[in-house]
Amino acid sequence: MLEVIILGAGKGTRMRSSLPKVLHNLAGKPLIHHVIDTARQIGAAKIHVVVGHDADAVESAVSAHDVSCHRQTEQLGTGHAVKQAIPACRPDSTVIVLFGDVPLLTHHTLASVVEMAASGPVVLAAKVEDPSGYGRVVRDGQGLFARVVEHKDANEQERELNEINTGVLAATGEQLASWLNQIDNDNSQAEYYLPDVLGVAIREGVSVSVVTTGSDEWLGVNDRVQLAHVERALQAREASQLMAAGVGIADPTRIDIRGNVTAGQDVFLDVGVVLEGEVSLGDNVRVEPYVVLKNCSIGSGTLVNSFSHIEDASVGNDCQIGPYARLRPGSELAEGVKVGNFVELKNSYMGAGAKANHLAYVGDATVGANSNIGAGTITCNYDGANKHKTILGDRVFVGSNSTLVAPLTVADDGFVAAGSTVTSDIAESQLAVGRAKQRNIDGWKRPTKEPKD
Repeated sequence: MLEVIILGAGKGTRMRSSLPKVLHNLAGKPLIHHVIDTARQIGAAKIHVVVGHDADAVESAVSAHDVSCHRQTEQLGTGHAVKQAIPACRPDSTVIVLFGDVPLLTHHTLASVVEMAASGPVVLAAKVEDPSGYGRVVRDGQGLFARVVEHKDANEQERELNEINTGVLAATGEQLASWLNQIDNDNSQAEYYLPDVLGVAIREGVSVSVVTTGSDEWLGVNDRVQLAHVERALQAREASQLMAAGVGIADPTRIDIRGNVTAGQDVFLDVGVVLEGEVSLGDNVRVEPYVVLKNCSIGSGTLVNSFSHIEDASVGNDCQIGPYARLRPGSELAEGVKVGNFVELKNSYMGAGAKANHLAYVGDATVGANSNIGAGTITCNYDGANKHKTILGDRVFVGSNSTLVAPLTVADDGFVAAGSTVTSDIAESQLAVGRAKQRNIDGWKRPTKEPKD
């Protein structure tokens, strides 16, 4: 059985934030959620999270059926942290230790660690150009693992080594429990270092294997500069995966993917696009600059123009959205709908071929096929206490600057004259004129400004 221990007790002082470090967002979700997701991908039967600073907040954030939390009331080092969780692990389990602030590790790399751990303890190392600040992996004359030495405790020769310890290691629960009881805090930090258990293993004659990665997936987060760096690294990875699947991206350095994206053929995403939550894009969808798509589906052949915002909505095939359009939660568009600039929809359905081309608000409404909503039109759906429904049939025409006071029904082929305030239902093919009678006043004098002294 595979169990994972994730260390997430630290405060993250260098983040200069009241929020625990592992709860800072990366690509739309907390750092530690990325680590938990990866643990699940490698088949962890149980996930143990060690919490400390603001433990209640972290526990609440990671709460799940397969996650248990263990409190480290004093932060006395990584070895001490693992010691809080190891009693909850089965002695015969393979236990892998991960870090809540190291979110880029892939399940492919960790699967290699787990596979090798079947033969004995394993440490994950990385080859880097600048190893400053990191613990070094020291090998013996035969190139086998000898020990890990922390940077502050390393001598000049050891500091020249460029193979660093990522902190990730795996062994059986029984081995870790035994070795943790044998390490001490006789070091410059007066902390119990987790890598010291590997030295204990060597002294007991147990060989330690090394898996080495050369990518940036070992990078951790200690401050906001590193958080931004890891964000771009993750975004580059996500963009590369989309492009490998056939999605065209104008500039991979100027896109943000904060969820799961599925896309058909010949999709194109321009600069500044933000994709959040679950997003589905059909064939030949084109998304222009600075569009936000959140938990939505966009049908094939649809064009989303610049600066539009679509959230919790469904858009059919061959639609045109924006620019500057907003589709709020509950909006559903059938095939061939046009929602133009500065149009807002909320909890509304628009039938095939319907149009609201400019400057309109459509809320809690059903709009029939091939209906047209003119500029400046609003549905008055809220009476100050309750929401009410507006129903427009097929081929309804609503003239510009009209006010539709719900609850209201306009039957098929109904017509609303421009500038009308409509408060009563309109029957099929009726024309509604709901505006004050115009008066033209002769001899009217335009106001003039008083002269200044």
